[in-house]
Amino acid sequence: MAATKPARDSRMRHYTVEDANRALPYVRAIVSDIVRQNGVVEELQQRLARLGRERRRNASSDDVYSEEMIQFRRELEAEEERLDTFHQELKALGVELRNMDGLCDFPSLKDGREVYLCWRLGEPAVAHWHELEAGFAGRRRIADTADAGATPAV
Repeated sequence: MAATKPARDSRMRHYTVEDANRALPYVRAIVSDIVRQNGVVEELQQRLARLGRERRRNASSDDVYSEEMIQFRRELEAEEERLDTFHQELKALGVELRNMDGLCDFPSLKDGREVYLCWRLGEPAVAHWHELEAGFAGRRRIADTADAGATPAV
């Protein structure tokens, strides 16, 4: 996904580190569902593309692939809707999914400015933060920030 600055809503929820870690079991479950479901959708998309290529290669007056194509499309639409439902659940929490590997940002405040608390699927806790424009490459450990004498994120 391209790193673009999201439009900020003044009513947007801001997480503290404690809030983010309390929400993490639920967020982890949703993100795990998204990653898994995205794999299902991608597999169906690939199967549909292969079937389409096979259909074009073996074009004839009686299209033996039509019914199978219709079934795959229906299945794909249902799985995409399911994936969208998981995305909506995460969005309702105010957590932003950054990529399909499970990288997430929790909007937060640090010294009166907006930042992100950063977590990736597989990490045991929310332990990093970064400036809005810095992205994953600019993430810093929350503990390191506190140890350096700076105000810790949130």
